[in-house]
Amino acid sequence: MNYEETIAYLFAQLPMFSRIGAAAYKADLNNTIVLCNALNNPQHLFKSIHIAGTNGKGSTSHMLAAMLQQQGYKTGLYTSPHIKDFRERIRINGQPISKEFVIDFTEKTKMLCSEIKPSFFELTVAMAFEYFAVNKVDIAVIETGLGGRLDSTNVINPILSVITNIGLDHTNLLGNTLDLIAFEKAGIIKANTPVIIGESLPFTKPVFEAKAREMNVSPIYAEALYQVDKIDSNQNIAAYKVTDTNNLHSEIFELDLMGTYQMKNLKTVLAAEKILHQLGFPISNENEKYALANVKALTGMCGRWDVVGHSPTVIHDVGHNKDGISEIIKQLKHDYPNSKYHFVLGFVHDKDISEVLALFPKDANYYFTNAHIPRALPFDALQSMAKEIGLLGNGFDDVNLAIESAKNNSKSDDVIVVCGSFFIIAEIEAAPFPNPSPKR
Repeated sequence: MNYEETIAYLFAQLPMFSRIGAAAYKADLNNTIVLCNALNNPQHLFKSIHIAGTNGKGSTSHMLAAMLQQQGYKTGLYTSPHIKDFRERIRINGQPISKEFVIDFTEKTKMLCSEIKPSFFELTVAMAFEYFAVNKVDIAVIETGLGGRLDSTNVINPILSVITNIGLDHTNLLGNTLDLIAFEKAGIIKANTPVIIGESLPFTKPVFEAKAREMNVSPIYAEALYQVDKIDSNQNIAAYKVTDTNNLHSEIFELDLMGTYQMKNLKTVLAAEKILHQLGFPISNENEKYALANVKALTGMCGRWDVVGHSPTVIHDVGHNKDGISEIIKQLKHDYPNSKYHFVLGFVHDKDISEVLALFPKDANYYFTNAHIPRALPFDALQSMAKEIGLLGNGFDDVNLAIESAKNNSKSDDVIVVCGSFFIIAEIEAAPFPNPSPKR
């Protein structure tokens, strides 16, 4: 099989959560353990950082990977889902996994897969571990897919664990309260291994504290270590003043990830960097700052408050749950307080989006659409749900037609936001896709 045939085989033969939802979710680690055993446990042949969280884990993973690779460490990065190309999920120093490795690995594991019938995610995790081990990375940043305790990535023994935050998402699988979801995320905390908590809440902190005591570690709360204030921004860079709350020393950091929600992630990343220094992975101030200002160029990250057009302003963001959409609305009101808003929206059908829809302003224009995957909420169903709470607009079976309509209905100082799902962003034909470049 060539690469295209291999990917088609993987998509067709293996249950894929991003396409079909809960039916693809395996609530145990058995298949991952069998796969890793068959590969001689590659996950134990490199050092790793494990990152979980409801929101921000992707941004945090990319930011940490950018800093490590800029310092000169050979850095693996595993994230999900991909937006345009499967190979985005598995990178070394920003460069996607080779097509040849994907082909060879799939062929090598085909017989075992026919026996144990892993999910798409389970096989992808094993592929990433094998790729990082074969290529002898110095360290790999591993993002969980769903939850933490039973996530396929949770067979690693990381040198550092990070939990960005807890919000209500995937409640049908992880639990419908913050403490239940926190319990699942806390499952990545390992014995005698440092753990960073990016953001905690009254309902989640006791859960983290209990798990940390069980694992003989003291959680480090990033939100208590730094004060972050936004001081400036333009079309491509946001500047922040970061103050160490311990010694009151302040520094200016520039980020090419433009969402103001990155202020929370920045605290988490800097807290993690401090621990990494103690663990034998120091990062110079120069490389730290260059990396944070060039995350997209170094790692290929996209889909987080990407301003891709002007007159009207067009923004792409993969925000899809209550907390993520809340941050989008908050930033819109701050950055574009006098503009007319146009929202191109598409969601998946297996989430309760009633609270999400309630966040959107009623005086905006709406363009309801859907991705072309089984999990997608049909645009007409979304349109009906939105109409019930006063959000009015037309429906489109293709996100590109929805965007075109929004542009035609917009004035030069209006703002168009495309959000609600990774899979909506993935189907935008004109979406710019960063081509990672080597370290400076």
